[in-house]
Amino acid sequence: MRRAAAACAAVLVAVSLAGCGSAASTDGSAGKGGAAAARGATPGSEPPAEPAVPARRASSVVVPGAPVSARLPSGTVVPIRGVSTRADGELAVPRDVRTAGWWRGGARLGDPFGSMLVAAHVDSGSQGLGPYAELLRARPGQRVQVASRRLVQDFVIRSLRLVPQAPLTREGVIFSPAGPARLTLVTCAPPYVRSRGGYQNLAVVTAVPVSPPHGRKSP
Repeated sequence: MRRAAAACAAVLVAVSLAGCGSAASTDGSAGKGGAAAARGATPGSEPPAEPAVPARRASSVVVPGAPVSARLPSGTVVPIRGVSTRADGELAVPRDVRTAGWWRGGARLGDPFGSMLVAAHVDSGSQGLGPYAELLRARPGQRVQVASRRLVQDFVIRSLRLVPQAPLTREGVIFSPAGPARLTLVTCAPPYVRSRGGYQNLAVVTAVPVSPPHGRKSP
C-alpha cells in the first residue's frame, strides 16, 4: 500500500483541562484586620498569596491514545503497533500477518475526528492466511472493537470496498485526518497476479463509532 509520505499534516488535538479555582476562607474577623494580624502582616498590607491548587483533568475528558489491539468480527484479537512510511512512501505494514500497523499520521483512539487507519497483510508465503483475511467477507452491521492502553471503543462496519492497488493519495478518505471519526481497516485483496506484482486490489473496510470511548478495565 502506498501513499505520499508528506501528503497529510499531523492531527492536532485540543485537550481540555478542568481548572480548580481556590478561594480564601474567612472567620468573620477579616473586617477588623484579624486575618492580616494572624498572618503577621501589618494593617493595610497585602496578605501572603494562597498556595496554588494544581489543575486536574476532569474525569469526563477523553485522552486519545494509540490503538494497541483490535477485536475483529470473528472475535480474533489482532495486536497493533504504530508504523510510519518508508522513504518510497509505502506504508511500513508489519511483516507478521498476525500483527496490524496503525499509521501514526492518522487519528488515534478517542480523537473526535479523522480516519484511524489500521492495515495488515492478508497472507504470507511462509505464514499462510492472516486474521485480516476475514475482512474480505466483512458485512455491514458487524462489530469491531479497538483498544488503546486506557480506552476501548466499539465500531460498526458500514462498508467494504475494493480499491485498485495504487498510491493512497488517490483515495484520501482512507487516511485523511479530516471528517468524522472512523476506523479504516485495509488489507490486500484478489486477484493475485504474480507477473503484475501480486495482489491487484485493496480491501477497505470503513467502520464508525457505536458509542463514545470508555475506560478500559484492568486485566
